[in-house]
Amino acid sequence: THGKPWIETSYHGVITENMDIVQLDPPLVALDKDAPVPYAGEICAFKIHGLEAPFEAVVLNGTSGEGQLRARGLVDCELQKEYTFIIQAHDCGAGPGGTGGKKSHKAVVHIQVNDVNEFSPVFREAQYHVAVTEGKIYDNILQVEATDQDCSPQYSQICNYQITTSNTPFAIDRNGNIRNTEKLSFDKQQQYEVLVTAFDCGQKRSTESVAVHIYVKPVCKPGWQGWDKRVDYEPGTGSKQLFPKMNLETCGGLLSSVRTTVELQTSHIGKGCDRETYSEKSLQKLCGASSGSTDLLPAPSASTNWTASLVTDSERDSDLIFRFDGRQAAKIPDQVVPQNLTDQFTIATWMKHGPNPGLRAEKETLLCNSDKTEMNRHHYSLYVHNCRLVFLLRRDFIQVDTFRPAEFHWKLDQICDKEWHYYVINVEFPVVTLYVDGVTYDPYLVTDDWPIHPSQIDVQLTVGACWQGGEVMKPRFTQYFRGSLSGLTIRPGKIESQKVISCLQACKEGLDINSLESLGKGIKFHFNPAQSILVMEGKDLENMNAALRKVSYINSRQFPTPGIRRLHISTSVECFGEDTCISIPDIDAVVMVLQPSEPRITIAGVDRLTRPAADLRGPAGLNLFQDLHIISTVTKGDTASHHTGTGPGVQEEIIHNLDYCDILVLGEELRPEQESLQLQRSTLLGKHLDATNSTSGMSIYGVDSMSNYEQVIRQVHYHNWHPAQTPDRKFRLTCSELNGRYTSNEFTLEVSGLESAGEHVNHMVAPSQYMQVVPHLAMVHSLYPTHVPSAATVVIVICIAALVVVVVLGIYRIHLTHQQEGRSSDTTKERELDWDDSALNITVNPMEVFTKLTDSRSTGLNRNQKPKSQSGLPYQTNFSCGIPGYEQPSTQLTYRTNCSRLKYTRL
Repeated sequence: THGKPWIETSYHGVITENMDIVQLDPPLVALDKDAPVPYAGEICAFKIHGLEAPFEAVVLNGTSGEGQLRARGLVDCELQKEYTFIIQAHDCGAGPGGTGGKKSHKAVVHIQVNDVNEFSPVFREAQYHVAVTEGKIYDNILQVEATDQDCSPQYSQICNYQITTSNTPFAIDRNGNIRNTEKLSFDKQQQYEVLVTAFDCGQKRSTESVAVHIYVKPVCKPGWQGWDKRVDYEPGTGSKQLFPKMNLETCGGLLSSVRTTVELQTSHIGKGCDRETYSEKSLQKLCGASSGSTDLLPAPSASTNWTASLVTDSERDSDLIFRFDGRQAAKIPDQVVPQNLTDQFTIATWMKHGPNPGLRAEKETLLCNSDKTEMNRHHYSLYVHNCRLVFLLRRDFIQVDTFRPAEFHWKLDQICDKEWHYYVINVEFPVVTLYVDGVTYDPYLVTDDWPIHPSQIDVQLTVGACWQGGEVMKPRFTQYFRGSLSGLTIRPGKIESQKVISCLQACKEGLDINSLESLGKGIKFHFNPAQSILVMEGKDLENMNAALRKVSYINSRQFPTPGIRRLHISTSVECFGEDTCISIPDIDAVVMVLQPSEPRITIAGVDRLTRPAADLRGPAGLNLFQDLHIISTVTKGDTASHHTGTGPGVQEEIIHNLDYCDILVLGEELRPEQESLQLQRSTLLGKHLDATNSTSGMSIYGVDSMSNYEQVIRQVHYHNWHPAQTPDRKFRLTCSELNGRYTSNEFTLEVSGLESAGEHVNHMVAPSQYMQVVPHLAMVHSLYPTHVPSAATVVIVICIAALVVVVVLGIYRIHLTHQQEGRSSDTTKERELDWDDSALNITVNPMEVFTKLTDSRSTGLNRNQKPKSQSGLPYQTNFSCGIPGYEQPSTQLTYRTNCSRLKYTRL
């Protein structure tokens, strides 16, 4: 018999995953005592018994008994780390067939699978979010965690974490804890995104970093939240809410009351606010002010030259502002000074004034009426002294020589706050009332004085200083004004109503509250007169939040001044009991008024008229602009087209006012002895329009509709008694809105008499830059022409004979004429008939006649100043051709023309 093979009782093996050979300890060797007997002493096989162990044992050398343990497939440590099974050795038995072979005892094999670092760390979360409060250093803001699927501790453990984002105020430790390295600030940065990566202990790095979002919460600060620093305002959109989402954060504090002031700051816009920038005269007409006011600071021109030396500040959107620096002043010409100041009169002006920089506060004179020579008495004056406004009124001695009120003082913050304010002094002697921005103030001090005794000394009215006529070697100005003035007027004989004063200074922009009724009963609110300051007060916080959300900005101008308007909001609160009350920071914001769509004013019509000379000589003259049309369009851009549904760049017709139209004579001025422009006064009735006329052309002015301007300009007639001498005439028509801010095209009209129709040169006059009409007086000989028909002498004799009849019938005729003008129809045909049966009216520039007869000085005509007659009243001079019944003046000026009598028509 042969014996059994022998093997060790247990084996320990190691295999690296994904390899196939097991390293066994001890090595696999089977011994057999029958060796070297053939077959019986050889090892034929190793057999494995166990739980489907994925291993096999092979015999390397049957004689020596060496064997090897191999894996039958890939071994994965992550699936199974260890295997245990039984192994037996078999010898080859008695013969070559292997019959009768013997088995060794069973040995235990324990195999450990070695790990390979094949997996990267993976973070447990896709991303991390955390919020921290500003101003603190945290030990641990949050912890990130990564895992690894490798089976061994070495490769599955995470040994390190790292922040890969550069320049962040954060650090991370090996356990994944993130902390901040400096204090965070909500104002500086409100959110951080930090990328973190992980490493296992085999230094394998995670394939993807994880994002950690760290939000910085502000320390609760009391104050307004949910408001925008800039609010855009589109012109023409009415009222716009300024703070629709605003609320007050109190950080848990309980408040007993809240008081908030919203201030709209517009001191940089014109006279402290967006107003219509029409001339002072036009505004007075619009507001229904009494006529007869004298403008002491008109725009400089040939006829109003006393303001020419003053410094004007014209950068402010057409407002005419005069700046006084304590060195300049103006003397008002005697013929301009209102002579008949009675117990009732009004002085009005815009003023911007700051405190006097000097140590010794001098009197600063706005307006002063003092003796021209010999003495130095001040009859009336308006001046500022130590931030007080003082009005001096020394009455003339009449019957009673008694003390009378003579000096009126007002002490107001507005006088020295460097802002524009509108001052009106209404005198109803002995009561004097001051209006500032429409609010009345009684004087805090009234000083009595003796009346001034009568004397023959002339007086001098000055603006910006006082005229010192006596007590000095050389008369000079004194008590100069430092500040800005605009629109300084005196209106004798009448005081203005509060309604008119409010209208004259009315602001077109301001604060507004949407739906006052929804404010709630607990809210008190108060506007200042200009609606630039709103104060709101309430006890309930939510009601106050709701009230503030309703505060709006409104600008009712059709073409507002674009640019910023600053907003300042200040808040004070009271708390319950003895609590320390919180303070609410002020906030500043701006309203940005966007550029309005600019209107394009277009004048259209027939630009060439060829008429028989008889038409020019005829009683009706030539109707120059019979088919005139004035329209205004705006180009609607993308923003506006979004509302209207029209495409970008669409022309849309709009309606707005005009404030003057000028008809300028191109080339040589009109010759008064043979040609003139005329306009019947009746066409101006019921309109806010006025007209001035001269040899340079005609100016129609006043704030009125385009259609009213059309109607009036269509009635301008041109007369020429000798068309052969001036065969061609060219007229240029331009119109303006807002004192020249928007001007029309220059419409040129060419007029020809038929006798010279064949001589026309067909070219257009090159349009020159628009200039305000500043007419010059015609030469003296133009008033006394040499071409006089002999029939004129006969007519003059007849007229003198009829003088008595004319005087009797004058009043009746004027009455009749006004009735006829009132009944005149709008149709052209009826107008022509009206012209045919009436006198030929040649309107001569009244300033020319008056000035020529007085001092022969060159003068000009300004839209803002009506010509004055010797009595101080405006008049119109007409020639009338032989139709009886006209008013005849007692003094006759002889004009050698084919029209005999001169008529004055009171306006």
